[in-house]
Amino acid sequence: MLIKDLGLADFQPTCEAMQAFTSQRDKDTEDELWLLEHNPVFTQGLNGKPEHVFNTQEIPIIQTDRGGQVTYHGPGQLIAYTLFDIKRRNIGVRQMVSHLENSVIRLLDTLGIEGQARSDAPGVYVDDCKIASLGLRVKRGACYHGLSLNIDMDLLPFSYINPCGLPGMEMIDLKSLGVKLTMEQAKQQFVVEFEKQLQQE
Repeated sequence: MLIKDLGLADFQPTCEAMQAFTSQRDKDTEDELWLLEHNPVFTQGLNGKPEHVFNTQEIPIIQTDRGGQVTYHGPGQLIAYTLFDIKRRNIGVRQMVSHLENSVIRLLDTLGIEGQARSDAPGVYVDDCKIASLGLRVKRGACYHGLSLNIDMDLLPFSYINPCGLPGMEMIDLKSLGVKLTMEQAKQQFVVEFEKQLQQE
């Protein structure tokens, strides 16, 4: 697995780069994990319904090809895009989702926070609040898009939407849970936990 740190990047060109990578890869292409933050943007998944967007407050909203509904990305949120050949790994998309969810749950556990996954709504939750969101796309046996984990960010834009199509869902970040973690530390700890999940295949 090749790990790339892309820093702070706009969503649209990053999404186009993921699509291009996936369409051009072959059976020998190394899997890649892209770690980054996005400038403020709402992204609408393939199943997205316009009624879940109330007022974008001039933040751009971009239609994308991942699964799921609308969500918000912004600085202070760790994005982990998994460009993986899941067919070669002999795993399904559900198992990749579980890898990502479990990586976050284990990371939270090291910080003394109990996180849970839900069978009815992908992501990671602390009590009844959501701290991480997930959305994947599979093409030609390979997946892209991935995970967003809220570290220390402006949570207000989440109130302009029903996050992930869940009315009344409160979004939280590590800072609101009293945890101070730099983005660099979050990236490092996520990679450690994600690699552990992959080793279990």
